[in-house]
Amino acid sequence: MQALLYTAPNRIELETLPVPDPLPGDVLVRVAAVGICGSDMHAYHGHDDRRPPPLVLGHEAAGTIAAGPRTGERVAINPLVVDPDCPVALAGRPHLSPTRAIISMPPRPGAFAEYVTIPERNLLPVPDDMRMEVAALAEPVAVSWHAVRIGLERLGAERPRVLIQGGGAIGLGAALVARHMGAALIDVAEPHPGRRALLVAEPGISGFDPMMQDAGDSAYDLIIDAVGAEATRQAASRLVRPGGVIVHVGLLPGHEGYDIRRITLQEITVTGSYCYTPDDFQAALHALAAGDLGALGWVERRPLAQGAAAFADLDAGQVSAAKIVLTVP
Repeated sequence: MQALLYTAPNRIELETLPVPDPLPGDVLVRVAAVGICGSDMHAYHGHDDRRPPPLVLGHEAAGTIAAGPRTGERVAINPLVVDPDCPVALAGRPHLSPTRAIISMPPRPGAFAEYVTIPERNLLPVPDDMRMEVAALAEPVAVSWHAVRIGLERLGAERPRVLIQGGGAIGLGAALVARHMGAALIDVAEPHPGRRALLVAEPGISGFDPMMQDAGDSAYDLIIDAVGAEATRQAASRLVRPGGVIVHVGLLPGHEGYDIRRITLQEITVTGSYCYTPDDFQAALHALAAGDLGALGWVERRPLAQGAAAFADLDAGQVSAAKIVLTVP
């Protein structure tokens, strides 16, 4: 099969590799579409010890079952593999299980390939009228869905004023989900002009350059930090209203930036958000299939064979799209 192989920092190559053998309980899926995630870029730069080369990356995928009783069924892949008998999983929070693993980390190769293996329980049916490149968005949108959902649950207020920090795939997805869930105001802080243009093209969403514009103190009920840098934590501490909620999603290194005194005196809730529950994933897939998240004009499609160039373009900052999805012929 053809696959993109991460061979060394800043190097991805199109290679011919053996079709992977399914483990017990797994099925073989013929990949149709797979998105490039920020964590793939992190690994590509050699900054992820969990993803050592040589390795097939990629975990945002959809395709068709290639063997077994369900052959030919169109499916979206939930890439988070968890022991279903783990007490944490049985309690309804499998994404926090100590057994959690994800495809694109050894020993499970990822989906930048013609085929990938995955436990059958991780496959969700895709409607016949849903394009596979849209179904592949279910994974990143599920991350956004989970972050917005838990933020709104902790906030306990209707029609909140929401700030999203970062206009990449997770940030833009969070803005679309917040709109779907009834937010009264949605601003996205994004310095890249191309991404801002995509943001403001979405009804009900405004974008601004945080390097040039200040939103003002205590401006928001809920802040989703999809960057996770010192500067965004500082801004979130100042911009959230008393009693508001900050949801930290970004995974950049470091922990500096929060104004702990203000968080304490104003009873501000700060919570992390990681991955999604199976219900979040299903809800994200359903919303995408129903068209509830808009026209998806922020997605760029390229063939798998151009994957190495896509990584290079992303690295050089030459991509305005919030998401590149690679299609597999």
